[in-house]
Amino acid sequence: MALFWVILRRALRWLPGLLIWGLALGILYFGATYVQVWLASGADDSQEGADAAVVLGAAQYDGEPSPVLAARLDRAFALYEAELVALIVTTGANQPGDRFTQGYAGYDYLREKGVPDENLVVITDGASTYEELAATAAQASRYGITTVLLVSDQYHSFRLRQIAEEVGLDAALAPTAGSVRLTRMGRETLAAGLGRIFGYRRLDAWG
Repeated sequence: MALFWVILRRALRWLPGLLIWGLALGILYFGATYVQVWLASGADDSQEGADAAVVLGAAQYDGEPSPVLAARLDRAFALYEAELVALIVTTGANQPGDRFTQGYAGYDYLREKGVPDENLVVITDGASTYEELAATAAQASRYGITTVLLVSDQYHSFRLRQIAEEVGLDAALAPTAGSVRLTRMGRETLAAGLGRIFGYRRLDAWG
């Protein structure tokens, strides 16, 4: 019993130092992750081309794409017009109470722009970035897709590339234009940092 109290007292003496070291390592880790997220936000591999552009889902309002989703769809359409991709994949499920999925809202938007039906693929299995990319990877061979350009906002780029690698997609980045807000970068840094520690699939399952 005496030995137990000796060990406990020593552990309590070391605890403040361990907490300080843990905090310092955490700051260094997430600081480095922030830099990686920021650097990736400027990446654009679209000139390489790919089999398909994959549009990550965003809000839609009764079938009408939100400005964020419309910007992503316009980016994918520009890639298609420039013949950098032959297919456009629209992704995203619906929220409770919605009549339309994000994927089909994107499909209708691009059909109105003149993209033929045979050049469009709709994947509605997924209500998160991980689920959308995992569903795309699972169905890619069905459409002859081996390489993809991921179309989303700039701040999303680092985590997109990490998740694509985890689900087995040969992916490059084709982000939308626009400024990157610090709040978004902060959230992405946290998500990317935790995803690398625990795995993006597990993190997604935790919600």
